[in-house]
Amino acid sequence: MQALVTGGGGFLGLYVVEQLLDDGVQVRVFCRGQYDELDRLDVEVVSGDVRDASAVSSACEGIDTVFHVAAVPGIWGSWKMFHGINTIGTQNVIAGCQRHGVSRLVYTSSPSVVFDGRDHLNADETLDYPTRFLSHYPHSKALAEQAVIAANGDDGLATCALRPHLIWGPRDTQLVPRLVQRARSGSLRLVGDGTNMISMVYVENAAAAHVQAAKSLHLDSPVAGQVYFVNEFKPVPCGEWISTLLGLAGLPPVEKHVSARAAYGIGAVCEAAFGLLRLPGEPPMTRFLAEQLSSSHTYNIAKLQRDVGYSPIVSVEEGLKRLGAEMRGNEFRESRD
Repeated sequence: MQALVTGGGGFLGLYVVEQLLDDGVQVRVFCRGQYDELDRLDVEVVSGDVRDASAVSSACEGIDTVFHVAAVPGIWGSWKMFHGINTIGTQNVIAGCQRHGVSRLVYTSSPSVVFDGRDHLNADETLDYPTRFLSHYPHSKALAEQAVIAANGDDGLATCALRPHLIWGPRDTQLVPRLVQRARSGSLRLVGDGTNMISMVYVENAAAAHVQAAKSLHLDSPVAGQVYFVNEFKPVPCGEWISTLLGLAGLPPVEKHVSARAAYGIGAVCEAAFGLLRLPGEPPMTRFLAEQLSSSHTYNIAKLQRDVGYSPIVSVEEGLKRLGAEMRGNEFRESRD
């Protein structure tokens, strides 16, 4: 396999790169920034922006499998930014694959593309896209996912999309650090009573799902043209999970609450203020975030197990040990059996 990983210097992307290298795959990384971790690995690094169609196309030359992981996350920002990077960027990747005869494209999507504000309990891939989106991120990702699936079979390209939910683990720069920072500042609140159930996935397991999907993906396989949820087998109560992560940092469980209705109202006010006054950064609450934090999101991965043969490579307990070691300032060392 000759693999290209877009966003290969990021949280999930770097783990995908490392697992491909462990399998003896030759890897090229396409990314915008400079990453010390990539400098220590035997990979070819190509600098560029996914919005640059020419640069993306050039990166696809000589490649047979593309893992399109690059994206801009977030709950706030302009439609131009989210659509440009997440949607147009994905369309550029598809075009590059088709131009250079790439045979497989594995796309990193998100369960938020089907989030409609309601509880999802043991939901599967038959969920429809919502008729409206409260955030540009899931909207732009949904359009990108649809483009990837529609491209399956064109010019010999087999495609699939994976939807990992709440990725966590060592080297995270988003989820866990933000929780810890808010807890230490005293601004962290549970939205609702914290009993809403959530699915999550340890980062190395999310990466393994990508690699396993690529190995199973070809035009005649059941994986071609399909979407898959990716998460651990057992969901957990949101409040309990947040407190578990805080405990790794030596912080007490979160005890302050705000009702879902109040959080939604606060989110609407914050959105109006940030939009009208053009305030920097992200609002502390939005309507989308309020709905996300107060509802249940649990997903069935039977389809992923059946079609891909997915199995996690790290237990949740072991993942917590590894994350805890990093959060305590110890050097993270991956144990290999």
